[in-house]
Amino acid sequence: MLRIILADIILFLLPFLAYGFWLWLNNKAHVSEHWRRGPMAWLALAGIALVGVSFMILASIKQAPDGAEYRPAHMENGVYVPGHYE
Repeated sequence: MLRIILADIILFLLPFLAYGFWLWLNNKAHVSEHWRRGPMAWLALAGIALVGVSFMILASIKQAPDGAEYRPAHMENGVYVPGHYE
């Protein structure tokens, strides 16, 4: 669960990091007015959109087959057997 939360935080911050990198490449990062008058609302909306898309992708990929039962990871005869659906 922590991994998913951290991934979503990183996805939200990604547009801000990209904007900061772009300012740095153009030697404008040292001027604070670019951050204050910059497109903060658009960057926040882009971050929210990225998190929303990640939720949709996660919901569509992480589905168990119908009627399947989850078997957790375990050791069998000294061999690691990963978790799976049966």
